[in-house]
Amino acid sequence: MTPTIAILLIITFVLSTVGLLLLIWSIANNQFSHGQAAARTIFSPGEEGHSEDPARAADEPFTGDTSEQTAAIEARWTADQSSRTAVLTWLSSSVFWLLLGSFFGLASSIKMHLPEFLTASEFLTFGRIRPVHLNAVTYGWASMAGIGVALFLIPRLFKTPLVGGKYAVIGGFIWNIGLVLGLSAITLGLSDGEEWLEFPWQIDILFVVGGALCAVPLLLTAANRKVEHLYVTSWYLMAALVWFPFLFLIANLPFAFPGASGATVNWWFAHNVLGLWVTPIGIGIAYYMIPKILGKPIISYQLSLIGFWSLALFYSQVGIHHLIGGPIPTWLVTLSIVHSVMMSIPVITVAINHHGTMIGNFSRLKDSPTLRFVWIGALMYTVASLQGSMEALRSINVITHFTHYTVAHAHLGMYAFLSFILFGAVYFIMPRLTNWEWPWRKLISLHFWLVSIGILIYVVSLTVAGWKQGVALLDAAMPFMNIVKMTLPALQARTVGGALMTLGHLVFAFHFIAMLMRSGAATEQPTLFRPATKENAQ
Repeated sequence: MTPTIAILLIITFVLSTVGLLLLIWSIANNQFSHGQAAARTIFSPGEEGHSEDPARAADEPFTGDTSEQTAAIEARWTADQSSRTAVLTWLSSSVFWLLLGSFFGLASSIKMHLPEFLTASEFLTFGRIRPVHLNAVTYGWASMAGIGVALFLIPRLFKTPLVGGKYAVIGGFIWNIGLVLGLSAITLGLSDGEEWLEFPWQIDILFVVGGALCAVPLLLTAANRKVEHLYVTSWYLMAALVWFPFLFLIANLPFAFPGASGATVNWWFAHNVLGLWVTPIGIGIAYYMIPKILGKPIISYQLSLIGFWSLALFYSQVGIHHLIGGPIPTWLVTLSIVHSVMMSIPVITVAINHHGTMIGNFSRLKDSPTLRFVWIGALMYTVASLQGSMEALRSINVITHFTHYTVAHAHLGMYAFLSFILFGAVYFIMPRLTNWEWPWRKLISLHFWLVSIGILIYVVSLTVAGWKQGVALLDAAMPFMNIVKMTLPALQARTVGGALMTLGHLVFAFHFIAMLMRSGAATEQPTLFRPATKENAQ
């Protein structure tokens, strides 16, 4: 056993022990004993049965039937406003990085089938602009939007105003400085040379500091909470904000993991940043948004807790299946494969809750922008996760590894799952922070169809071509250049899909800025995909 593997196992053991202690604490504090009643804690008194974000034109916003209910609704409005500055800081930044990352991603996609594109400058070579794309959308868009949504949800979940929001604002500025310096360093060729870990370790310190400052409001608000039970979304968000600093700090320790052993740490981090950072954020948001919009609790609260703890138990070693056939012990790879297959447990429990809660309410997808984005994102989580468990099997991995199939799978998870949920959350949050409805429903619809068609073209083309590519690579008689030429149509389709998604991001960003500027006509009705009446059509 190498020192690197020993360290990773020790770290995993320590994290698992911490998780076990949290589980014991939650049991001792009756977090499991509330049953289905705990699923109703996200609703204000009397709110159950009413949609906070009406998905039907006939629904009226619930303002309370008694003085107690009205006071609870007003307290929620106060909690929303308490997080306004912090949330807008993180969300506004994330939209900027989404645009920047999209343009770099589109350019790198074009280079895959048109390699002479942008070759006049070393700063625009594929080896530089592709990592810029990856880091901009991961740490800029996904992470910053996820933290912004978490800062909005925390006061609602704890039913108290956000405490210490100024620390999150300062943390947001430091995080942005880290992104500017990190992406500039990559463009200049100053990269650590490991996927997902390209930023020089000196710059990584800024992310640690920024993230730590953002955790301060979480701890202060949790200490000031007005609820006894912690709803499952709280567990997912708090866990993500605890797991990520550990993962990021350990993986970026300078000079600690040299040579081939660094690959083990690299993929231990790269997969965990998906499963223990962005996945809990996405699942947690969906666990809040779906029942709030439908006005009814999730169908099984006990299953939601099983899903959370099984994710915490099984995911930590999943990433090593990326090194099947690599210079690491076979037993470690086998352990990772077992963990990958066992991940079907939390995936199935989450799917039962998210999709089971939707039964009888699918018609609302026609109207509610938030519900449509969030539910499709939740659906793609189910598909991407089950696909990932199959990809970990050696018989499948031997075909899909080192092919475009893996790229399609990554975008199915990071984009079709997480980004869709974040889009839906932004559409839910902004009217509550600005006290202004989205100006133009047609732009929301245009955004949805552009990104949906774009990611569909992207994933389907690369999935089919990637599988054919993998089969051809196993044929020793097949000339390599023939395989390359075979994938060109799929790479061109990938660019078409990426262009549609980028166009959708431009529409989204324009509408977001218009929302900040309170453009359009004032209206008291929610902006739905379909106008409630001809009179209020926009």
